[in-house]
Amino acid sequence: MTYRTKTYIAGDWTGDQDLIAKLYEWNNRNDLKLHFIDAHELTQARDTSLYCSIKKSLSERLDASKTFVLIAGEKTTSLTKGSCQYCSSYDPYHASCHRSGNVDYRSYIQYECEKAKRDNLKILVIYNYAAVIKSKCPETLRYCGAHINGYYYENGIKHWNYLAIKNALCSE
Repeated sequence: MTYRTKTYIAGDWTGDQDLIAKLYEWNNRNDLKLHFIDAHELTQARDTSLYCSIKKSLSERLDASKTFVLIAGEKTTSLTKGSCQYCSSYDPYHASCHRSGNVDYRSYIQYECEKAKRDNLKILVIYNYAAVIKSKCPETLRYCGAHINGYYYENGIKHWNYLAIKNALCSE
């Protein structure tokens, strides 16, 4: 039996890096009450690995996770990285894998979201916007879990939504 104690963070690690970095910054600060155990510390996969190998690593991390956090931003629903059709081992003529792997056309984000929902993880979607814009969330998670904005504006100044994120992430 696997104990699910970790928090898994998914998102566009290039386009939404500001919010993802802010979560890790808050987690590493001793003066704040936000703390999570990062599932990404379990196994590592290189970006040059086969997509099926990376998905296996993602699956292991998700299997140890209790909470799934999706950072939803501008490109979240249109990301394609992780789909076998873009892998160097994919044979488009036969729609098969040269390495005898299972062909999976889902992106990493789609795969992660579907597995998190199927495994009944606690789901938190944080939008990299000042509002919740559900069209930016993959359909799989669009109507489940908690959805909150990542920041807000007060007197024209951007403020990270720390308190709402902490409360949503740390609640049972």
